[in-house]
Amino acid sequence: PTIIMLVDRNELESQLFRNLDAYGFKEGKGMKIADSKKELRELLSSDYRGLIVSMIHKFEGMPKNINKRDNIFVLIDEAHRTTTGDLGNYLMAALPDATYFGFTGTPIDKILYGKGTFKIFGKEDEKGYLDKYSIAESIEDGTTVPLHYTLAPSEIRVPKEMLEKEFFALMEKEGVSDVEELNKLLDKAVSLKNFLKSEGRVKKVAEFVAKHYKENVEPMGYKAFLVSVDREACALYKKALDKHLPSEYSIVVYSQAQNDGPFLKEHYLSEYKERELKGKIFPNKTKMPKILIVTDKLLTGYDAPILYCMYLDKPMKDHTLLQAIARVNRPYEDEDGLKKPAGFVLDFVGIFERLEKALAFDSDVVASVIRNIDILKSTFENLMKDKARPYLELIGRRFDDKTVERAIEIFSDKDKREDFYKFFKQLEMLYEIISPDKFLRDYINDYWRISYLYNIIRNAFAKRILLDKELMQKTSDLVKKHVYSTDISSTLPIYEIKEDTLEALKKSDKSDNVKIINLRKSILKFVDDNQDTQPYLISIGEKAQTIIELYDDRRISTLEALKRLEEIIREINQARREQTEKNLDINTFTIYWLLKKSGISKPDTLAVKINDIFEAYPNWRLNSKESRELTTQLYKILLKETNKAKTIEIVEKILKLERR
Repeated sequence: PTIIMLVDRNELESQLFRNLDAYGFKEGKGMKIADSKKELRELLSSDYRGLIVSMIHKFEGMPKNINKRDNIFVLIDEAHRTTTGDLGNYLMAALPDATYFGFTGTPIDKILYGKGTFKIFGKEDEKGYLDKYSIAESIEDGTTVPLHYTLAPSEIRVPKEMLEKEFFALMEKEGVSDVEELNKLLDKAVSLKNFLKSEGRVKKVAEFVAKHYKENVEPMGYKAFLVSVDREACALYKKALDKHLPSEYSIVVYSQAQNDGPFLKEHYLSEYKERELKGKIFPNKTKMPKILIVTDKLLTGYDAPILYCMYLDKPMKDHTLLQAIARVNRPYEDEDGLKKPAGFVLDFVGIFERLEKALAFDSDVVASVIRNIDILKSTFENLMKDKARPYLELIGRRFDDKTVERAIEIFSDKDKREDFYKFFKQLEMLYEIISPDKFLRDYINDYWRISYLYNIIRNAFAKRILLDKELMQKTSDLVKKHVYSTDISSTLPIYEIKEDTLEALKKSDKSDNVKIINLRKSILKFVDDNQDTQPYLISIGEKAQTIIELYDDRRISTLEALKRLEEIIREINQARREQTEKNLDINTFTIYWLLKKSGISKPDTLAVKINDIFEAYPNWRLNSKESRELTTQLYKILLKETNKAKTIEIVEKILKLERR
């Protein structure tokens, strides 16, 4: 037979090598390590017998049916995520008759998230799995230790309403299977992230962590993780912790990004230093650092038994949470008699306050779900035969410009639009779970048309231009296969903002609602494309977005919204003309435009004076003294031109202006 052991990350591959070596497996002696795609392909096509160790990524592009033997056994680690994407398709197409075994501590509930681990690996098993080793059994056997938790003081925890609205609600709607998906979801929770990273709170949490570590953890001889919401938060906590603990006590470990500024680059680690830190330094109780500040790295697949405490300041749930807190449940015992009694989590978010939501995860329950696939099919069928009918009637037989225009007219009603979004997401989730299945054959044509309608409407009413498509992978692939047959060319054009734009708009035979959508997208695209060189456009873009929100909430009529957007087009054109006529540099012109729109007389003269003040205080954003002096100078100039209230308003706006 051939046995293939697969992992999905370098760290896990290295860990696997060490374990195999400990059991006597050696390279070239019944075991091959596939170091490249080419080498893996050669091993499989040459009908190699023995053990092959590889990463799942090396199956990318693998030819179909490269080996059709039925005595190939594939052992897949982290099975809840390894085979859910394209790599899983390549793997199973390459070895169609192999037997697959999935190993995971956190199988994904197919009902909740549409990527069911049990459906992939356990659909032939009565209980959904071949064997389950529960956490209780592992504690009894001594392979893990019990976990305890406590909540941080309420004044530094996330408010319950915010956590429910910006995290639990999003999780229930979208679901995540790994830290990368969690990070994308948290990027949508703007208020939540702002709260977690607010200056005052970071200071309080850092002070609390330092005190707790010194008093509770360090005396026991153990180390800790501080899990922050993102990389910026990691850097902020490092800065704050250093005020309460010696700098060597903590180190930040996170990935690097191309556009990082100096603040984030300050904590970069070389590949060698990070490897040494993870493998030799942090696991040693006698060496510094004692606290690692992390956000995504090391939260899965990293074992350091000396780790006892996790300071959790990142919202997590289900498998991502379970995998993260499992970092602190590894047993530790050394020659000095130090034996870890348990793992400990100090929750600064409030996740464990809703324990039933935080870990709504019981393997027995998850396993039982696999038997309900017929219920999902029935639900999908009922949705297609009932709730889908009005949308299919709207689309009609031909998906063309007129269809889109009719849809925009109907979905200009925000409530109807939200109802459609909610319906579609439920339908899409079911499709992603069920597909591929012969049951879907009778619904494919109607389903792709509804999916395409959703994609068009989401993009039409998106707040920003060029919205990423939100379709799940299987649905996206289906739409792409069929979209060639549609005829949608001019319903949602992007107008070039120029002098004759309004004239072209008047000649258009589109409805007012469609014109509003087109104007909004055109204005925002123009602003996005030009705001770096023309910062005065930022406020114009914000004004356009406000108009759309008023229109969307039915606080202004369609005609009023159209009128206001047309006025913004005129303002853009006027601004461009005056920028040429005034011959002012861009910073001075931006100030001039703000003053003019605020009704200040002689705005060009004042703009020059105000810009000179900014030139005199180049470091005002970083230097509090310069900031005070600059602000004072602004008040002196503007108080001569208008009243106190208006002066305060204008000064605040001027200070927020982007300078180039």
